[in-house]
Amino acid sequence: MKYYLIAGERSGDFHAASLMQELRQQDPEAEFRFWGGDLMQAEGGEMVRHYQEMAIMGFWEAATSVLKFRGYLKQAQRDLLAWQPDVVILVDYAGFNMRVAKFAKEAGLKVFYYISPKIWAWNQGRVHQVKKVVDRMFVILPFEQEFYQRFDYKVDYIGNPIADTVGEHQKADDFYQRNHLDPERPIIAVLPGSRKQEIEEMLYEMLAILPPFLNYQFIVAGVDNLERNYYAHFERNNVRVLFDQTYDLLAHATAALVTSGTATLETALFRVPQVVCYRTSAVSYAIGKAVIKVPFISLVNLIAGKEVVKELIQGDFNSRNLVIELKKITADEDFIAKQKAGYAEIWQKLGQQKSSKKAAALMVGYLREPKTA
Repeated sequence: MKYYLIAGERSGDFHAASLMQELRQQDPEAEFRFWGGDLMQAEGGEMVRHYQEMAIMGFWEAATSVLKFRGYLKQAQRDLLAWQPDVVILVDYAGFNMRVAKFAKEAGLKVFYYISPKIWAWNQGRVHQVKKVVDRMFVILPFEQEFYQRFDYKVDYIGNPIADTVGEHQKADDFYQRNHLDPERPIIAVLPGSRKQEIEEMLYEMLAILPPFLNYQFIVAGVDNLERNYYAHFERNNVRVLFDQTYDLLAHATAALVTSGTATLETALFRVPQVVCYRTSAVSYAIGKAVIKVPFISLVNLIAGKEVVKELIQGDFNSRNLVIELKKITADEDFIAKQKAGYAEIWQKLGQQKSSKKAAALMVGYLREPKTA
């Protein structure tokens, strides 16, 4: 069968690549065409456009890129009609993918959504549009199943692929030696995000707090979708940048500063005490604050249903607060124990279910179901 996938971000590339691998196990004749990244490309098929060209952060930034997105949308529409896939599989990235879903459905194509758009966070009324244009929804957060049930929409909860990946990770014993790190000083992991605009907002502030923590070494998780020399001006005696080693970094870290996103959950599943950080433009923040309907921004707190990790957002994200909170997660044993107890609850909620394999089996099964008149 022919599978057309669209992932507009780095995390979507990761999840979609795992799904493609499992789809090929279920369907050896699988053909792939996609919008995504290097990980998807490694699984085979033909890439239409790389997600790096589509990475925009914030409501205002997205609004000012309307013409560019409109051009991408028209390209996707033409390409879908020309290729005529058996199914369109959309991976998160709601602003673009919901428009693709509407077009694909009207064109008579089957539409699956893998990793729900975060409509539970803002504009929950969009669930009615989802019901109209998405044939099957596959969700990875336990509370999403409950959310959709409130609107009488049946979805498939397939477990969380991050929990699977973290659970399968093998800690590298040569991490310090391989990266020429000081084995006597504990590590503070710094995860500033994966988009250049995001990193510029976050990393300078995250590294402005070094003097009180000279007994630690700060290790920044660099991403390979940016030029390596971009990070060069952040490196100094107490700061290193490592690429493509985020899980090994978290496996050895004592604490972490993490930009809100998927990385907050990864950090929690590695049981690393963390402070969640987020800042965007003033206009985007004002818009977001007006429309977001959930009490937290981190996946950790959303899944737990309570504050497990401290979130420093917008004006609260400053060096003074960072120092206060980082001292708590490196020196306050009671605070650390409480946070790790919250992490244990999240592990229990998510479990390990081999989600990509489960999703692929369900998708192929649905596609092979006999059509009813």
